[in-house]
Amino acid sequence: MTVTATPHVPDAAPVRRPAHVRVVWLLVLLAVLCAVMTASLALGSRDVAWADVFSALGGAENTLEEAAVAKRVPRTLLAVVVGAALALSGAVMQGVTRNPLADPGILGVNMGASLAVVTGIAYFGLASASGYIWVAMAGAAVSAGFVYAVGSLGRGGATPLKLALAGAAISAALASLVSAVVLPRTDISGTFRLWQIGGVGGTSYAQLGSVLPFLAVGAVLCLASARALNSLALGDDMAAGLGERVALVRAVAALGAVVLCGASTAVAGPIGFVGLVVPHACRLLIGVDHRWLLPFAAVGGAALLTAADVIGRIVARPAEIDVGIVTAIVGAPFFIHVVRRQKVRSL
Repeated sequence: MTVTATPHVPDAAPVRRPAHVRVVWLLVLLAVLCAVMTASLALGSRDVAWADVFSALGGAENTLEEAAVAKRVPRTLLAVVVGAALALSGAVMQGVTRNPLADPGILGVNMGASLAVVTGIAYFGLASASGYIWVAMAGAAVSAGFVYAVGSLGRGGATPLKLALAGAAISAALASLVSAVVLPRTDISGTFRLWQIGGVGGTSYAQLGSVLPFLAVGAVLCLASARALNSLALGDDMAAGLGERVALVRAVAALGAVVLCGASTAVAGPIGFVGLVVPHACRLLIGVDHRWLLPFAAVGGAALLTAADVIGRIVARPAEIDVGIVTAIVGAPFFIHVVRRQKVRSL
């Protein structure tokens, strides 16, 4: 029995939106992001009044409420930048592979970064955030390359279904290796059990500052590839005919996505489904032009992850649910929906 899938070509039935409609949606999305950021500062195990929020943002920490808000600021900022990075990474991966199922979690990139970080701590004594970031990016790159190589085997090359299956299988294998490394090490098992779930709690300004340069570089590489990704959506031959250097475009865009994914995983753990859900939702709003899609995905990812963090704090008070669990609850049904929409047949 062989399984074939109809390749996903985003521009086969393009959704076109006038520029003013896109601007309106961008303003709406920015307003939503501002609202969830404000909620992230005000809501938690201890709710605070709006006056305390504004006082704390002005530097005051005279009351327990103001101190609580001050501690939530770096957490909120990390949720914003990690959400933006994961959504932007997912949108670029979908554009590079022309695969609607592409996502850092589904394709095993997050788990590759996780294994690299865990191995570095357990066997090489890594203890700094900057060290985590470097090994996480290396692990993400190796995992992404391996998944693409496996998914390209056989007739038809790297089809969406084969890449998704290869990513799922390799993710499971890498997760088993992570457990094999962590379980015998009681000194790190507790910390990394929480880290593997994915979360933004306990963040400091130092951690945020260490990851921002890497995220900025990754974002620049991805955004600079936007126009070329539009050409790739027409097919490699057509893109080459339009003057694009296809291999170089893929390499630069993939490098940007891997940097974003690896750096995000290093500081927040392997958070899944943000890179899958957000680009699809943005395409419904503004169409498939990557020059608009990538910035929209970044803002949408920031809003989604920040909202997921707020929800996790509210529903389990006075405890909290890690953001990785909330995004999985939202993303898993969406993943099933996307898979069911693909024209898959068995022979």
